[in-house]
Amino acid sequence: MKVAMAYLVLGNIWLLWLHWLPVRQRVDFKIVTLVHRSLSGHIPTYLADDCRLVTDARVRRLRSADTRTLAVGRTQSTFGDRTFAAAAPRLWNSLPPDLRQPGLSYGQFRRSLKTFLFGQ
Repeated sequence: MKVAMAYLVLGNIWLLWLHWLPVRQRVDFKIVTLVHRSLSGHIPTYLADDCRLVTDARVRRLRSADTRTLAVGRTQSTFGDRTFAAAAPRLWNSLPPDLRQPGLSYGQFRRSLKTFLFGQ
């Protein structure tokens, strides 16, 4: 038991020292960077079609249009919640507004996102 705890503590220390994210956060990092690239037009259309801004999805003007939120589609099961079309908008909308700004370059966005995920 003590050996297992030692590996767990040392593993976490190495993750922090190397600036590596845990697996779950790494998956979220990859998904959100794909969303950022799709909103800037640097991704194939089959992925970009799943990332629609609320301003593009609605006819009338909403207050949420200024915050660059994505329209989240409905799913029928928990398996459907894990698809890119459902998970990507949910993760994007959970980011703070300063990370969702349109003026951020890809490099700046990645650095800010990694800093945000390390703080969680």
